[in-house]
This record gives sequence, C-alpha cells and structure tokens, in this order.
Amino acid sequence: MSGPADMRVAALCVAAYLIGAIPFGLLVGFARGVDVRRHGSGNIGATNVGRVLGRRWGVLVFLLDAGKCLGVMSAARWTARWCGFAVPGAASSWLLFGAGLLAIAGNVAPVYLRFRGGKGVASSVGVMLGVWPELAVPGLVCLLLWVAIVKTTRYVSLASIVAALAHPLVMLAGLPLFERTIYDIYPLLLLSAILAVVIVFRHRQNIRRLLAGTEQKVRASE
Repeated sequence: MSGPADMRVAALCVAAYLIGAIPFGLLVGFARGVDVRRHGSGNIGATNVGRVLGRRWGVLVFLLDAGKCLGVMSAARWTARWCGFAVPGAASSWLLFGAGLLAIAGNVAPVYLRFRGGKGVASSVGVMLGVWPELAVPGLVCLLLWVAIVKTTRYVSLASIVAALAHPLVMLAGLPLFERTIYDIYPLLLLSAILAVVIVFRHRQNIRRLLAGTEQKVRASE
C-alpha cells in the first residue's frame, strides 16, 4: 500500500475500536438515572438493560450497539474502495476482518470502562449486516434462528450461543449462492468463526447456569 492508503487503514482501525467501545448500554442507563452495572447481571449489554430498565430500552441499546458496528463496516467498505482494493477480494476482506474484529474488541473490552464491556452479540450482528452478502445473509438466517430459540426456550443466552456457532456453517453453505470463492472471502469466514468463539467465551457463565438449570429466562412479556 502507498503512504496515504496506509494512513487511511490505520485511521479506520483506530476509529473501529473507539466507536465499537462506545458504551451505549451504560449511557442509556445514565439517561434513565440508573447505573446498569449495579443491577441485574451487571453487564452493560442489551439483555441486562432490558431486564433493568424495560424491554424498549433493551431494544434501543441493541439497535445502538448493532448500529455503531454497522457504521464501522460501512466505513471499512468505503475505505477499501478508496484504497483501490477489489471488492470482493482478499485485500478488502482482510480490511473488513480487521475493522470488524476491532469493533467487537471495543464492545467487549472498552477502554472507557477499564475494558469491561458487553458480550458482543448486538455488535456482532452489526458487523455481519455491514458485509453484504457474505456475512449479512447468513447473519439474517441466524437472527431468525435466534428468534425461534428465544421463543421456544426463553433463554437469550442459549439462542445467542447457537446462532453464533451456526453462522460460519451457514456462511459456508451459502458460498455458491454468493458466487464467491474461499480465496476471496476466507478472512471473512475466519472473522465469523472468531466472533462465534468470542460470543461463546463471553457466555461461559451462562453456559454453567444453563447446565445447572439456574439460567434466568426472559418473561413472555419481555
């Protein structure tokens, strides 16, 4: 890459992390006069915000967390074209990989909160929807799977884990539909797999509670 292109990529990487780190759950809680870290599970993610403040506020936080990462990925695609990368192509896929991973890192380990953030579910949805169609179409399929599992089991954590693990598999199955080759998008497949690992790791306490039968369900009205 040329010097200007290097600077653009570096600026994108810094911005991806800092934007991903914006703690919307905490900010929405403060706007309602509540520090969500002191209530419920203590997490600043949409699920805990919904339990503490009510469903509509949890949905708002989900949309804000997803939206910030969707914006990062849109900026990454624009930067790839600005740098002259072929889209789709290996170089642009690596750029999207880096931006998406840094945005998720910002969400789960925000510098503003001493690296204690959310679980990466909503932000992962934003990253996926920002890469059409390679990540977005499998993401929409997995979102439907998430809704179905929540409806049938009332476990948000279980739905998040299963949907995250399913995403790279759905992505692989959809390659012929996207008219893509593994060479073009293998960084995106790697990103999908890493996001799945991050989400499962961030839900490790939930997994223990699920196995023990003590995990909290969402109410039918939530």
